[in-house]
Amino acid sequence: MDKNALPGANWREFLLWLVGQRRRFRVTGQSMVPLLQPQEEVLADPRAYRDAAPEPGEIVVAEHPDRPRFWLVKRVLFVRENGDCVLVGDNSDASTDSRAFGAVPAAKILGRVTSRFS
Repeated sequence: MDKNALPGANWREFLLWLVGQRRRFRVTGQSMVPLLQPQEEVLADPRAYRDAAPEPGEIVVAEHPDRPRFWLVKRVLFVRENGDCVLVGDNSDASTDSRAFGAVPAAKILGRVTSRFS
């Protein structure tokens, strides 16, 4: 995926969301600006990492490692040998990310962002 692009949800993504194969999340902060704006919604594939680790550059939804049920939309900077992911926001000045809370365990990566939902 191009670092500076994220496609809009097409009919296939919409149908996958309707049948429960995509999850919908709302961006709440400025950390992914200019790619994603506050209040924009995205669809994520919760099955994306069942058999493979995230790749650097992918955008993921993760649970904050210290705040249960607080979800983050971030970019994967790199994946450690143990599977933990170092996550960063595209707008580093406005992002609370792995620089503050460390690497995120693989079990807390909820899915790969596949599209904008508008």
